[in-house]
Amino acid sequence: MQKARVKLRSTEKEKVDDLAQEILEIGEEYDAEVSGPVPLPTNNMKITTRKAPDGEGSSTIERYEMHVHKRLLDVMESERALRQVMRVHVPEGVDIEIELKD
Repeated sequence: MQKARVKLRSTEKEKVDDLAQEILEIGEEYDAEVSGPVPLPTNNMKITTRKAPDGEGSSTIERYEMHVHKRLLDVMESERALRQVMRVHVPEGVDIEIELKD
């Protein structure tokens, strides 16, 4: 039987957690073995830039941050559950990657 590895990524933690919970509910409904969600390390991207475009005046600096939250789930032993996971509604701003393994 095939195993599906589902990777979820988003800048909004709530959306990632809600989608992971929905996949867990699908696994329970179709009696599939689901492991996860495993929280992967959050990517913290920081950008520091000057406000003044010409370099003159006071050196005022702006700082921006973006956090990318990731979750990992494995769905096993149920073809019906795998089909439902592939049809799940993905909210805007969430990236989902489904990888099938034997």
